[in-house]
Amino acid sequence: MFGISKKKLSTESYKGVRDFYPEDQTIQNYIFKVMRETAEAWGYNEYGASVLEPLELYKSKTSEEIVNEQIYSFKDRGGREVALRPEMTPTAARMIAARIQELPMPIRWYSIPNLFRYEKPQRGRLREHWQLNVDIFGNLDFMAEVEVISIAYDLMKRFGAGEKDFEIWINNRAFLDDVLKKASVDEDKKQFVYRLLDKKLKMTEKDFNHALNSLIGDESAKILMETIYFGEGLLTTMKDSAGAKYLNQVINNLRNAGISNLKFKPTLTRGFDYYTGIVFEVFDTNKENPRAMFGGGRFDDLVGSFSSQSISGFGFGMGDVTIRDFLTTRNLLPDFKSRTNLYICVAPETPIKEVYKIAETLRSNKINTAVDISGKKLSDQLKSLDRRKISYVMTVGPDELENQNFVVRNTETREEQPGNLEEIIKILK
Repeated sequence: MFGISKKKLSTESYKGVRDFYPEDQTIQNYIFKVMRETAEAWGYNEYGASVLEPLELYKSKTSEEIVNEQIYSFKDRGGREVALRPEMTPTAARMIAARIQELPMPIRWYSIPNLFRYEKPQRGRLREHWQLNVDIFGNLDFMAEVEVISIAYDLMKRFGAGEKDFEIWINNRAFLDDVLKKASVDEDKKQFVYRLLDKKLKMTEKDFNHALNSLIGDESAKILMETIYFGEGLLTTMKDSAGAKYLNQVINNLRNAGISNLKFKPTLTRGFDYYTGIVFEVFDTNKENPRAMFGGGRFDDLVGSFSSQSISGFGFGMGDVTIRDFLTTRNLLPDFKSRTNLYICVAPETPIKEVYKIAETLRSNKINTAVDISGKKLSDQLKSLDRRKISYVMTVGPDELENQNFVVRNTETREEQPGNLEEIIKILK
């Protein structure tokens, strides 16, 4: 039996998640608005799915670290293994495979789901976040990469970022495969090298070199690192590599499109096992926040996990936590402003029913209106306006109702404008 406890419950949220007070929700809505407008400007359609997926969906396709250490999973009452989704791409691949014969190619989809990972909460990483996913399916040509990376660039510009505020790092796993072959790295060790390279920026050089030598041997490690540190010239010296040619096409097309902050990074791999080709990350250049903010890559085998028909895919995910940190650091976030356009203060001995009739007329004209029903003195009602962040206020009393003449005041400039209800509507629109 549940009893009534006298112990007060904590006001703290679960560790690693956030409460969104109105001012926070306004910022979140702004971020989502820019994400939606950008994706839809490029012809992408929004989709959605349940936050619950079979655990099996992630066991073979998501990174080992996420499945073994970060995934929220449980058995339901039917004994099925279930997970809170840690990412959205496998879900998109599953959905496309289910209707593969009905969907016209290429498929351009986007979504802004909430995702869950059991991570140590820190700057840029929480246990729940929202993420814009932009994916194109069914196009093997390099123009898929050019389009999607251009969308990522466009997003940053629409958020107000300058050219020097971020860099786009790019590599090709197919090209990196050729580099590994040159270094005589065994096929069965390839994925482990990828995962180690993905963690390189988070490790000391000594620890990284020790781990790499232990994994593939001193000679292979030496050849690999000497080859990688040749920089962008590596794309020319390894001219027989099909992966290098493909990457060159993508880089040249992006630069020709005006994306000058593109950087070739031969150690970039991205953490997911399903990436097969081009991978990229958008990197914050601010010295206070030097980190990869978001990224993506090509996944040509993912849909084939669900269907006999294989479909190529390329996309990225932009998390709301890292982009908010970026926007905060550079003072690019909008100030909080209530979505309520007008606050009506009610004078004593005013029939509230008549005030609500006025409010209803205003709302029918698409003016968001709140009526003070506190019963407090007029002076106390007016005192609360600074905290409400509402643009306009109007006082309604018996005289205003009788004469049908009102005065609206701008709460920022203090400017007052009189008029009948029709004129007030024109002022507020």
